[in-house]
Amino acid sequence: MITMWSPKAEQRWNRGELQVQILTPGRTRPLGYCDGTESDEAELQAIAEAEGVEDLPIHKRVLKTGRQIWTVGTEPKAQEWDEDW
Repeated sequence: MITMWSPKAEQRWNRGELQVQILTPGRTRPLGYCDGTESDEAELQAIAEAEGVEDLPIHKRVLKTGRQIWTVGTEPKAQEWDEDW
């Protein structure tokens, strides 16, 4: 089950109660947290599909503690941010 970011959820992550921190490129605050199960991955894919993303890349990094950092999505292309309106 995905737990969206909140101060309470971040506190649970800091205490080691949650196993995975979910990040998105270009943002400093985590998207949320989960336990790293297959159903968590499926839930992330379902959220992405609901937002119109067909194939969500999930990059996983294992920390020394055994917990993980998942980065979902890709960096936005520079031209998307640099265009004049």
